[in-house]
Amino acid sequence: MTAIALPQALRTRHASDLALAAFAPASWGTTYVVTTTLLPDGRPLLAATMRALPAGLVLLAVTRRLPRGEWWWKSIVLGLLNFGAFFPLIFFAAYRLPGGVAATIGSVQPLVVALLSLGVLRIRPARAVLYSALAGTGGVALLTLSSDARLDPLGIAAMLTATSLMATAIVLAKKWGRPESPLVMTGWQLTVGGLLLLPLTLATEGVPSSVTGENVLGFGYLGIVGTAIAYALWFRGIDRLPPTSVSLLGLTNPMVATLAGLFILGQTLTSWQVVGFTIALGALVAGQTLGRRP
Repeated sequence: MTAIALPQALRTRHASDLALAAFAPASWGTTYVVTTTLLPDGRPLLAATMRALPAGLVLLAVTRRLPRGEWWWKSIVLGLLNFGAFFPLIFFAAYRLPGGVAATIGSVQPLVVALLSLGVLRIRPARAVLYSALAGTGGVALLTLSSDARLDPLGIAAMLTATSLMATAIVLAKKWGRPESPLVMTGWQLTVGGLLLLPLTLATEGVPSSVTGENVLGFGYLGIVGTAIAYALWFRGIDRLPPTSVSLLGLTNPMVATLAGLFILGQTLTSWQVVGFTIALGALVAGQTLGRRP
């Protein structure tokens, strides 16, 4: 009885870890809708700063834990990769590229993580994971790309850099482990990233002349749900799941973004987009089920 119950408990725990970790990229998939409907226009750095700094300071106040020893510089490195550099690059790419191009480039992250895992962690990803990552990128391309998509070189470079930075952060976090709970470490990294972004935001965009109730609602949603909660669950997933398994969950981002556009913005789907959605979803499921090793 015990021998049978233990594998079942492990499978249940694994499924729970996957579901909680998937909440992060799924919530990030709503960022476009929130940005276009609730946030001030033309202020990407302000949006990035407001996502990171308030949430980080609140988590620091709640957890009352600071880094110790080498985790000061490790937190700075991870905070820079995950927030201080990643957020501005993502917004820069969003302003120069169609969403479909950006989503397609971002979907190659599992392949970057697999390559880095091989070199840094000495982990050889299962073939099923690599095939799923390739299929997922193809599915996202069908789902999000359009025939008139423009390819801006600077935007592509920014998106590739952002994707590589986040992939590097995933692998480093897996290599370094964690001295505290994911919530505590989320507070450290968000605060570092927000403090790095604040002077850049003030120097380039300044302080908005007015803030509406909708702006407050949008900033609150992105800061609490899309950042503090999402990244705490994301870092928890990195701690408990294989790095390539975590990165494959990023496929939920463009899928949720598409569904949000469909139900909230009244957008429509073509037959090819439906095919792409199905392929991306199938790749996500296949990568998580077939890629598990005993």
